[in-house]
Amino acid sequence: MPSQSSLPLEGPDAPALMAGQLALPVPDGHLDELRLPDGALRECWARFFSVLGDPPPDVLNAHASAVARQIRQNGVTYNIRADQGDGARAWQLEVFPLLVPEQDWATIEAGVAQRATLANAIMADIYGPQLLLKRGLLPPGLVYGHPGYMRPLKGYRPPGGSYLQTVAVDLVHTASGWTVIAHRTETPSGMGYALENRLIVSGQFAEAFREMRVRRLPQAFAQLISTLALAPLTPLTPLGGEPGSPRPLQAGRQIVLLSPGPYNETFFEHTFLARYLGITLVEGKDLTVRNDVVYLKTFGGLERVDVILRRLDDVFCDPLELRGDSMIGVPGLLEAMRAGNVMVSNVPGSGFLESPAIHGFLPGVAQALLGEPLVLPAVSSWWCGEAPAWQEALGLLDEAFVMPTYPRTPADAPLGMEQGLQTLADWRARIDASPDRYTVQAPLPLSHMPCWEPDGHGGGRIGSRPAMLRVYAIADGNGGWQVMPGGFTRLAPPHREAVSMQIGGTSADTWVLSSQPTHAVPLTSARAGLAAMSATAGSALARQLTVSSRAAENLYWAGRYAERAENLVRLCRQILGSIESNDETDDGTLTMIGDLATWFGLVPPQTPSPRASLRAFEHALVSTLANPDADSGLGPTLASHAGAANEIRNRLSNDHWRTILAARNDFRDAMQAACPDGPSAGEGTYDRSKVLAALEHLSMQLGAISGAQGDRMARDVAWRLVFIGRHIERLGTLALFLEVAERSGALYSRSGVDLLLHLFDSTLSFRSLFPGRADVPALVDLLVLDPTNPRGIYGVLDRLRAKLVQLPTGATGQTRVPLAEMLPPASALPSRTLLCASNRQGRQTTLGALCDQLGARMAKLSEEIGGRYFSHAGVTIETELP
Repeated sequence: MPSQSSLPLEGPDAPALMAGQLALPVPDGHLDELRLPDGALRECWARFFSVLGDPPPDVLNAHASAVARQIRQNGVTYNIRADQGDGARAWQLEVFPLLVPEQDWATIEAGVAQRATLANAIMADIYGPQLLLKRGLLPPGLVYGHPGYMRPLKGYRPPGGSYLQTVAVDLVHTASGWTVIAHRTETPSGMGYALENRLIVSGQFAEAFREMRVRRLPQAFAQLISTLALAPLTPLTPLGGEPGSPRPLQAGRQIVLLSPGPYNETFFEHTFLARYLGITLVEGKDLTVRNDVVYLKTFGGLERVDVILRRLDDVFCDPLELRGDSMIGVPGLLEAMRAGNVMVSNVPGSGFLESPAIHGFLPGVAQALLGEPLVLPAVSSWWCGEAPAWQEALGLLDEAFVMPTYPRTPADAPLGMEQGLQTLADWRARIDASPDRYTVQAPLPLSHMPCWEPDGHGGGRIGSRPAMLRVYAIADGNGGWQVMPGGFTRLAPPHREAVSMQIGGTSADTWVLSSQPTHAVPLTSARAGLAAMSATAGSALARQLTVSSRAAENLYWAGRYAERAENLVRLCRQILGSIESNDETDDGTLTMIGDLATWFGLVPPQTPSPRASLRAFEHALVSTLANPDADSGLGPTLASHAGAANEIRNRLSNDHWRTILAARNDFRDAMQAACPDGPSAGEGTYDRSKVLAALEHLSMQLGAISGAQGDRMARDVAWRLVFIGRHIERLGTLALFLEVAERSGALYSRSGVDLLLHLFDSTLSFRSLFPGRADVPALVDLLVLDPTNPRGIYGVLDRLRAKLVQLPTGATGQTRVPLAEMLPPASALPSRTLLCASNRQGRQTTLGALCDQLGARMAKLSEEIGGRYFSHAGVTIETELP
C-alpha cells in the first residue's frame, strides 16, 4: 500500500480534476480548506480546478514562475531589517488563492463590521466618560497599563466622532467556523498587499476568476478615500466657513499618507497605497506644525495638511508628547489634533485594543455598548492580571500559547505563537511574578490551505500550510462600515505553525465567491459630490498632486541618475570598443579614456592606465561593472536611480517603474552571467561578448526610461524637476567630456573625434552634416553651437534656463537671485570664432576654459536648488488664505 503522504485525491471529482497530481493530507486536527473529511474536493475547489481544465504540473509550475516574475518586475518587497543593511526581500505569493464561499463570507462580513463598530465605541468611551472602566467591564490596569493608551488625548473627540477609519480583524478557520484571533487598529497593514496579490493572481486564472464571480476590491479603496476626503474639519481659524462646519472643499483638501520611510518593512505598501489613492506620500520630516496647524514642506513653500492617513506607530507620532527619541514623528501633531486643525486616521491611542487580553472582555462590552452578542467568537483567552482568570487557565489547560499582554520590547524574550505551545507549569513562577504582562490563549488549530510545491524537476505536488485571514472594515463616515470583500491571507513558513511574514511566511490572494454577477464599481455618492464641488470651484482641471520637498529632491535626482547612467553606459561601450581596436587608438584618446574612467569611478584609483596595460585596464573596468558592492560606477548609479524612483513611486506609471527595476536587476544578472567567477577572479574569466551585450541591453532600457520621463509624466512641476536634473547632469557631463578631450589631445585625432561624437550621441548627425571632416570647427558647430542638437551644449543651456524660469519662487522669506540668472544665455557665451581660436601650441584653450566654467556653474546651481527648495526650515507663516 502507498504511504499516507502520497495518497492521491479521493472522491468522484478527484480523478477528473487532479489526474496525475498528488495532494498531501493536512495534519490531524486541522481543517482542510481543499477537501472534505471524506476526501472529496470541496465544492468551490472542484469548480476552480474544473475551470482550469485539470492542469498538469508543468502548467502550474509556469503559473508559479509567472507570479514570481511579476513580483520581481513590479518590485513588490517586504523589508526585513532593512535598517540593519539586510535590504528588501522579494514578496512571497502563493499561486493558489484562498477560496471563501458566499455563505462563509456573509458571517465574516457581519462579524467584522460589528467588531469595527465596537472598537470605535470603546475608543469613544475610554477617551471620553470611561463608563466601561467605572462599571468594571474593562480592567483599568489593562487600559492604563498598556503603552498604547495615550493620556495626552484623554477628552479628545475627533472630527465627526470617528476615532477609527480602518479596522482589521485576523481570523482563523476551524471545524467550528471562523474565529477572531487578533484586532489591528493602530495602523492596519496589508490592504495594499491584498490588492497587489489580486492583480497578479487574478491575471493567472482569469477565466476561473470570472466564472466563479469573485467579488472585487476597488470599491473598498474608493470608500476609504471618500471617507478621508469628506471628513468634517473644524479649523482654528475658519477658512470661509462658520466655526464648527467642515472646511470648504473648494479650498482644496490636502490628504497625505505618513510613512516611517523606506526602511519600514511594509514601505512598498505605503507607496502602493499613496499611488492608488492619489495622495501625497510623506515622512515625518516632510511635515511641520506652526500655530497648531500641520503644514507640508512643498517645492513651492508650506502647504496646509487637512488629513493624515497614518502608517506610523502611535508612540512615534509626536516626540513632544509621546516618545521623545522619535526621529520619524511630527513635533506638535497632537496639539494640532486637539485644536481641530487636522484629522489623523486612525487616531493614535487604540493600541490597547490590539492586546490579546482584550478578547475575554469583549462579549460583555458588546452587550453593554451595542446591546447584542458578538457574531464572531474569539479565541479563548485569559488575562493573567486577574488572578481568578490565571487560576482558571491553569485548571483547564496543560499547554497553551503564552502571549505578551503589552507590545514586546527588544529586551524581552520571544513570546507568542511563534514560540509554539508552552507547558503552563513551566511558566507559573514567571507569570506569578508579573501576571499582568502575560495572557494565556487556548490552542487553536489553524486551517490548512493548499499551496503548489514545485519539485525542481518539472513536476510538483499540492502541499498545505496553516493560514490566517485578515479582513478590513472601512468607515463610511456616517457610523457604518464597509467590509472589503476579500483580504490579506498569510501562510506559515514550511514546517512551522506560526503565521508571520517576518519569519518567512507567504501570502495568498483571497477570493470571496458570489452567486450574483459582478458589476462595475460605481462612483459613490460621496465621490460624485466631491467631484461636483471641485468642478464648481473651477479647479478640477488645474489641480496637481502636491510635490513635497523630499519628493522634489528625489524627482530631481531621478533625472540626474537616469542621465548619468546613460552617459556611463555610452562611455563603457566606447571604452571597450576603443580597447578592442587599440591599433587605431592614439595615446591622446587612451589618456582621455583613462581620465574619464577614473573620474566616474569605473575603475579603482590605482588601476594602470590604458597606455600602460590595456588588458589590466579592461579587467579592472569589467570587475567594477560586475561587483555588486562597488562604491561607484554604473551599478551604484542604477541602484541610486531605483532608490530615488522608489521614493516617488506614486508618481510613476507602472511601465516606467518596472523598466527602472528591470534596468538595475537585468544588468546585475547579466554581469554575473558574464563573470561567473565573480568580479575578483583572474584575467580572462569573463565573457567579453556578454559584457557588451549587457551594456547594449541596458542602453535600450535607459532609452525607454528617458522616453517615459518625457512622455509618461504630466507637464507639471514634478516633470520640470526631472527635466532640470537631467539637463544639469547632461550639461556638466558633456562639458567634462569636451574639456578632457581638449586637455588630453584627443580632440585633435580621428580616434578621439570618433570617441567624442559617440559620447555626445551625435555620430550620425556629424557624418551627415560634415562628411569626411574631423576638424575642431566642425565639432564646435555641432557639439557646442547647434541649437537643434539634443546634446549641443549651448542648446542644453538655453533649454535649462527656460525650465528654471518656470519654477516657483519658493517661500524662504529671503530675496534671492532667480535661478535662471545664475546661468548666462548662450548668446552671451564665446562665439564660434573664439572657441575655435588656437594658441601658440595649437590648442583651443578658450573652449577648455568654457567647459570648465560650465561644470562649476552646474555644481553651484545644483547646490542652490537644494538649499532653496528641498528644505523649508526658515519659512515663516504670515497669513492663512482660503
